[in-house]
Amino acid sequence: MLPSPTSPIPAEGRISLRVRYCECDPMGVAHHAAYAPWLEIGRTEILRDCGVTYADLERAGVFLVIVKLEIRYRRPIYYDDLIEVRTRVTGGSKVKIEHEYDLALLEDGRHGERSQRHTGDILAAASTTLACIGAEGRIQPLPDWLAR
Repeated sequence: MLPSPTSPIPAEGRISLRVRYCECDPMGVAHHAAYAPWLEIGRTEILRDCGVTYADLERAGVFLVIVKLEIRYRRPIYYDDLIEVRTRVTGGSKVKIEHEYDLALLEDGRHGERSQRHTGDILAAASTTLACIGAEGRIQPLPDWLAR
């Protein structure tokens, strides 16, 4: 059964995350592979805010797959930084959803040591395009309430 939201879908969301040791290289810099899961957390929390989870969609045979991911790294993110993932729904169609993201510094885990970064700085910017597919892997329309 296709889920439906319990409240309107927000156009944007924010969530804060503490950078974990396992997400960093030996120099304490967040590895580029850590960024994609952070963006996923931002997207899933927007859905959760309206009362629907990705798991709900998948049980109904609706899968959202990334067909485009772009990340612009502006400044390093370090171990123990507190960052805020700011996610915006920026577009889409009957079969796709587009998001943009800013990763902002909330708290410097290095406590200013050798850092040119300041609270509020945007350390990375990203965008994704997600396509809707069915269990058989073919493109299908998004649920009406999710299509823009």
